[in-house]
Amino acid sequence: MIAIDHVTKTYHHGKKNAFQGLKDFSEKVEDGEFVAVVGESGAGKSTLLHLLACIDSFEEGEITIDGKNIKKMREKSLAKMRNQTTAIVLQNFALIEEESVFENVVLPLRFSRNTRSEKREKVRAALKRAGIEELREKPVNELSGGQRQRVSIARALVNSPQYLFADEPTGALDSKTAGEIMEVFQELNRQGLTILLVTHNMELAQKCGRIIRIRDGKKVDENETVEKEA
Repeated sequence: MIAIDHVTKTYHHGKKNAFQGLKDFSEKVEDGEFVAVVGESGAGKSTLLHLLACIDSFEEGEITIDGKNIKKMREKSLAKMRNQTTAIVLQNFALIEEESVFENVVLPLRFSRNTRSEKREKVRAALKRAGIEELREKPVNELSGGQRQRVSIARALVNSPQYLFADEPTGALDSKTAGEIMEVFQELNRQGLTILLVTHNMELAQKCGRIIRIRDGKKVDENETVEKEA
């Protein structure tokens, strides 16, 4: 389970241009849920995901992931959580263009104690789950946008995380490809993966189990509405 308890995140803390990305934000996500996070640009959606993925810090409140209070964890333990418990998929794919699909997906395993054959098997399994097993040796720079996003999903899956965070994963894709990528996330959720997905696309958001709405860094009451960005 993920528990977010009165979390406040301030950028440029103590400076004249300081602003709060999240303000006294609280939420719980049960294991196995598929949750969409929606709101206007600058609302705090990506801030929330970056905190949950343990790639940013916060000043106030607590976040507990799988029973562990991440604010009290040392960097070594946070690195282990980023590598094994959580994973994040980004809109811009964040792939090494000149390398093959295999080389991109195997990256999180580079410093693991797995044998070569174990690493190959983990990559194969991740590629299969992402629906691109046949692209294993293909250079990333020869792939379509949808294929690249599947590679980034496979890379996120290679260590079998419990929680997957996706930040606008369909934002750079056409509507047909976006729908196909959404089907991948839905299937992963059916397999038991807990997913939080940031999106501006309400049609895709409504395919998730439930929706968290954010405005100005705060959670919006279910009875309120959030304008959809064009």
